[in-house]
Amino acid sequence: MDGKHMQIGEVAARTELSLRTIRHYEETGLVTPSARSRGGFRLYDETDVARLMVIRRMKPLGFTLDQMRDLLDATDRLDDGDALDDGEREALLERVRTYQRAAVEQVTRLRVQLERAEDFAATLGSRLERNAPDSP
Repeated sequence: MDGKHMQIGEVAARTELSLRTIRHYEETGLVTPSARSRGGFRLYDETDVARLMVIRRMKPLGFTLDQMRDLLDATDRLDDGDALDDGEREALLERVRTYQRAAVEQVTRLRVQLERAEDFAATLGSRLERNAPDSP
């Protein structure tokens, strides 16, 4: 390897995704290894890792694979550097804004769920303390 590329095991460790999950994302077209070694091993670069991190962050927010693909397509086209006319650029930016709003809404819902879960755990802790036998 030339130092710029990583094998799938290193990528898995860096992204905290399993090898199986990374391979699944490749099979579904969400990420493609930048290169292959002479032996056929998948090789990834920093751009591939960044792409996997986007996917990893979208998954717990409930985004579908199609939504992930759509957002990645929009961001790829924005980042590509190809000349986009103003209409194309604005349409892509609006797609990204839509996902950003959806992410913020889901984070808000998750915070409410977390608060309820913490309240529940505290209630159980209080009940245990009230009903625990006195310690010697």
